[in-house]
Amino acid sequence: MNERQALQRVVAFGAALPVAAGLYGVLFGINGLSPGVESVSADSHFRYLSGLLTGIGVLFWTCVPGIEHKTRLFRFLTLVVVLGGLARLLGLYLTGIPSLTMLGALVVELAITPLLCLWQARVAARAEPAPGA
Repeated sequence: MNERQALQRVVAFGAALPVAAGLYGVLFGINGLSPGVESVSADSHFRYLSGLLTGIGVLFWTCVPGIEHKTRLFRFLTLVVVLGGLARLLGLYLTGIPSLTMLGALVVELAITPLLCLWQARVAARAEPAPGA
């Protein structure tokens, strides 16, 4: 397996995480994480953000075929994920340490996704130019 294929497999697997977490949030709402929350508005917002999370994962999946030519989209998605991670980090500072699941998400958002972006850039730099370029 070459480096491009390895990256494709890692991204395909990694994108399943936001898709699964997002779909879980869409289906079960905020009470899926914290039972007993009575705010309909908080639940609505949580489901909306879960839909966005699902979309981010699906968009990462669209990068898998021809991943070496998807640098712009990959960088944009990484920016979105990192911004979300920075917001989560601010929340950690303002409200305290969340669950281990949320801390794991923070590691994915602020470390693993940027590292994948650097890996994608490396694969793209070693690839042949896109057809018609």
